[in-house]
Formats: sequence, C-alpha cells, structure tokens
Amino acid sequence: MATQTPVPTRHRTLMPHLPPRFPGHLPRHDGARPPGAPGARPQESGRRRVSPRLLVNSLLLGIAYGAYASYIARGGGPATYGQLALALISGALAALLVFGLVRVQPRLMTEVRAAAWGVLVGGGVGFLYSLGNHSVLLSSGIGLAIGAATVIVVFYALYTRRP
Repeated sequence: MATQTPVPTRHRTLMPHLPPRFPGHLPRHDGARPPGAPGARPQESGRRRVSPRLLVNSLLLGIAYGAYASYIARGGGPATYGQLALALISGALAALLVFGLVRVQPRLMTEVRAAAWGVLVGGGVGFLYSLGNHSVLLSSGIGLAIGAATVIVVFYALYTRRP
C-alpha cells in the first residue's frame, strides 16, 4: 500500500528574494512601507487626515440647509437679524452633524449607521417643517416618518453592498 509521506519543509516566510504575493505588500517583517508607497501612512501622527471633499460637501450642505431654514422662517416678509441667526446656527449645526457622522460611520455597525442617518435626516426635516408654523405633533410625525423611511433605505443600501 503506497502512501504519501510528508516532505519536511520550512514554513514559507516572506523572503527578500521572492516577489511579493499581494500588490502593495513588501517583504518586511514589521509590515512597514516606505514613505510614498501606496497605502503608506504618515509617520508624524496616528490621526487620519480629513478629506477636503468631505469638508466642502459638509459646508455646502450646511449653507443650503441654513438658507432654506431662513427662507421658510421668512415667510415672504422682510429679512431680519433673527432669521440670519437662525440660518447661521442651523446651517453650522447641520454641517457639523453631517461631518461628524461621516467621520464616525466606518466604525459603526450597519444597523447603528442606518439609525444615525435616520435620526439626522428625520430631525432635520421635522425642524424645517416646524418652521412653517405647523404644530409640534405634526412636525414630529413628519420627522418620524421621514426618519423611518431613511433608516429603511440606508439599511437596505448598506446591507446589499456588504462584502
């Protein structure tokens, strides 16, 4: 009866004379990459850099939200300093909340991420609806309905694109 005997071999470690197995993987034991290599991290600090596109998008969304809040509160009358303050505060708060959520969302579970977007969108829409002199109950109901729809849509979008 012929059987195959195990052949004694060394454990194959990363050896400098062999080509790397994966693109961007260099044959070093410490896992470091030279500066400028794809995927190399900056050595000066452990903080992630902020994308300029994220800053610009958050700022534009905040400006649009604040301008629309001021437009709704104005109601066709003359512009006042109170409406300007409303526009600045609501726009800055919306921009900060979107910026913070986009920065934190990669560390969140899918369900929590969808719920966070639902709370943010539902609260924002409910606030805008309340500026039109509607009741608090109706504004809360509209915000809750839009927030629930946002949770469902975001959860579906994240769940179907999961690896």
